[in-house]
Amino acid sequence: MKAAPLQPEHGGPDGGPVPMHDFSTNASPLGPPPALWQAVSNADRRSYPDPQYRALRRRLGSDSDAELVLPTAGGAEGIRRMTLAAMRAGHHEVWAPQPGFGDYAVAAQALGLAAKPYAEPADIQPTAPALVWICEPCNPTGASAAAWPALDGHLVVVDRAYEPLRLLGQAPPLPPQAWQLVCPNKALGLTGVRAGYLIAPATDAAWAHARLLAPSWVLSAEGVALLTHWLDDDTQAWLADARARLREWTAAQRALLADRQWQQLPSCTNFWLARPPRPGTAPRLRERGIQVRDAASFGLPGWVRVSAQPPAAQQALRQALIDIEGENS
Repeated sequence: MKAAPLQPEHGGPDGGPVPMHDFSTNASPLGPPPALWQAVSNADRRSYPDPQYRALRRRLGSDSDAELVLPTAGGAEGIRRMTLAAMRAGHHEVWAPQPGFGDYAVAAQALGLAAKPYAEPADIQPTAPALVWICEPCNPTGASAAAWPALDGHLVVVDRAYEPLRLLGQAPPLPPQAWQLVCPNKALGLTGVRAGYLIAPATDAAWAHARLLAPSWVLSAEGVALLTHWLDDDTQAWLADARARLREWTAAQRALLADRQWQQLPSCTNFWLARPPRPGTAPRLRERGIQVRDAASFGLPGWVRVSAQPPAAQQALRQALIDIEGENS
C-alpha cells in the first residue's frame, strides 16, 4: 500500500472567519515599506514583463552575476523547481530539517525521491548525491546553527526567507558552493505577492535545469516591482527599523506568555515555538478571533508557533488566556 500523500500545512488563512489577531503567520506585521508598496501598487498590469527579467536580474545580481539569478514565484515554487532540477541533475536523496517547512518533503515525495529528516547539521549523512535543504534561520523554530558542514559533492540550497527577520546574532557562513533561495515578501509584509529568486553558485547542470524548468513569465508585474525595490537603501533602512520594533514586541510577548505559564523555546526571529499549559488552548483561542499555528504537522503535538504582534493584539491575547483559564478553574 502506498503512503498517503503529504499535505502541506501553513499558518495564515485556514478557511474560517478572518481572525482579529493572527499570531499564526511568521510574516512581519509591520510591512510594507511605503515607497516599495507604492511601486507594487503602481505596477503596470497591462503588459507582460520582460520574460527574461534582464534588468531585474542585473539589479539583484550585478551585471557580471546576472545569469546566476533565477526569479521564482515565491519560495514554494522555488522549492518545487529546485527539487525537480536536483533530480534531473542526478541527486536522488533529499535532506530537510525536522521540524521544518513541510514543502521540502512534499516536493520530494511528489517526485518519488527519498526524503530524509535531520535535527542537527551533524545528522546529515547522505548515502548518494543529495539535495540538502538548509533553512537559516529555521521555520518553525527560529533557530540558527553555529556552523554547517561543507557537504561537498551535494546540491545545497539555503532557504533565506527569514534572514531579514533575524533579530539576534549573525548568520553562520554558508557552505561552499551553496545555492540561495531569497524570498523577501515575508519580511516586507507582502506574502500575497509571490516573488523570490534563486542565486546559483555556478552555471552548472542544476542551474541549467532550474533555468529551463521555470514557467514563462514566472513573475507578475507586482513581483517584478517588489524585487526591483528590495535592495533599495530606503527598503533596507525600513527593515532595520522594523527589526528594532519587533525586538521590543517579541520581548513583551515572551514575558506575557511566561506569565501565563507557557513553555517557550529560544529563537533568533520574530516567531518561536511555545507550549500552552493546557491542552486545547489553540482552538479555544480561535473561537475568540485569535489564531496561532498548531505545530502538530511539524511533529510537535501540543506545541504552537507564535509570532510577535503589536501591543493591542498582545493585550487581546492576554485577556483571552485569562478568560480561558477562568473557564477551566
